[in-house]
Amino acid sequence: MSRLLPLSDASWSARLAPGLFVLIWATGFIVARLIAPHAEPLTFLSLRFVLSAMVLSGIGLAAGATWPRGGTGWRDAIVAGILIHGVYLDAVFWAVHRGLPAGIAALVASLQPLLTAAVAGPLLGERVSSVRWLGIAVGLVGAGLVLAPRIGASGGIPPVALAVCFCGTVGITLGTLWQKRKAVAVDLRTNAAAQFIGAALFTLPLALLTESGAFDLSAPLLLGLAWAVLGLSVGGILILLGLIRRGAVAGVAALFYLVPPVSAAMAFGLFGETLAPVQLLGMVVAVAGVGIASRG
Repeated sequence: MSRLLPLSDASWSARLAPGLFVLIWATGFIVARLIAPHAEPLTFLSLRFVLSAMVLSGIGLAAGATWPRGGTGWRDAIVAGILIHGVYLDAVFWAVHRGLPAGIAALVASLQPLLTAAVAGPLLGERVSSVRWLGIAVGLVGAGLVLAPRIGASGGIPPVALAVCFCGTVGITLGTLWQKRKAVAVDLRTNAAAQFIGAALFTLPLALLTESGAFDLSAPLLLGLAWAVLGLSVGGILILLGLIRRGAVAGVAALFYLVPPVSAAMAFGLFGETLAPVQLLGMVVAVAGVGIASRG
């Protein structure tokens, strides 16, 4: 899997980073499904963002890390945080709360490679090879196979929730490109803390305007919150930002095709969410797309 990214560091940690990222990122959709009966989505995310910012700030201060410099540095981090965390996670958690299966939410998010490849050239000047385009196209076919049998109310996928989830995917795509372009030499820990501050500033007003603040303090909710802060927001996001810094964004985005099979397997074991044979075939095709794209 390390072939997906031109990592300059050949250490074992650099080689394990892509696979570890996929595993951690897949759990995000499980957390969304786990906490859905116990808290309103934007209320949960507001607390998650605030706690994540506090933890990462503490890590940055303890390490003596440099913070974003001036208004421009803070602006760049806050914009990235709004797009990568605020828009994306708000959309995913809201969609899952409205009945979108966790595995399908992960699959919609895996469309990011297609979106990234389409705009990486014009915005970043990155050349996307024909082989990588082929891999992205194959991955898209796989995504279509998984989605097709269940689109529409009769198929079990709420159309509005599906559309909102796709908007979130657009958000993280733009945020990834912004991060690659604007945060080349910043400290990842303090930059991530600033991003979560931006995400909190974006999400908290939405929660106050649209939700009642329901939060039942049950064991599943507290477990989901702890993992969301420490595993996803600290571990997963730092790995993602590191991968973006080291590699081409189209190559990093290709990793998202691997998330749906992992997430679907977790959802099957924990919640009994099942996929039809054609959808399982779609998962295999999507993974094949990653294999092709990695050679691009």
